[in-house]
Amino acid sequence: MAKLVLFNKPYGVLSQFTDSQCRPTLADYVCQKGFYPAGRLDFDSEGLLLLTADGALQHQISHPKKKMAKTYWVQVEGEISIDALRALRRGVVLKEGCTAPARTRRLPDVKLWPRTPPIRERKSIPTSWLELTICEGRNRQVRRMTAAVGFPTLRLVRMAIGRWQLGALKPGEYRMEEIFTADKTRSMPGQKRIPRTDSGKH
Repeated sequence: MAKLVLFNKPYGVLSQFTDSQCRPTLADYVCQKGFYPAGRLDFDSEGLLLLTADGALQHQISHPKKKMAKTYWVQVEGEISIDALRALRRGVVLKEGCTAPARTRRLPDVKLWPRTPPIRERKSIPTSWLELTICEGRNRQVRRMTAAVGFPTLRLVRMAIGRWQLGALKPGEYRMEEIFTADKTRSMPGQKRIPRTDSGKH
């Protein structure tokens, strides 16, 4: 068995446990010793971050070759257009090349916790939300993709990694799950899910 921490990373928190500039880090929220992030989430992004003390599990989740799907809710500037959604589904050209096709849809009604600080809004320009699922991990990829189709990202919240979902976790909260890892060669979706044994909130 390997333990996995599912953490709702708040805006403005680093995906690491120490920082020479004294910015907020995971150490301010997660008290589990020996756990490290399986992948990263930008300082100015929110939502699901997975942590584990199991190296094989960390590799399965975070290695780019595993192409684990990551789903985001994205608030963009402007009313996202059908043409923009189609472009994201085809893949968009970034400076290092074209992205893989994304799964995406417009979200008509989104209810999330308030962000601190709130996003910048202009009264003359509306905002809209979309759900975007990608299997790549390029630097700031989602933000660059929406900008490439003409809709800059204002807020970015990761809702799922593979089969793990953010669920009802509030910013700064985490819960723990146990993952069956007897056969290290099995793919993550086929692993047996064990009911969580404890939870944490800081």
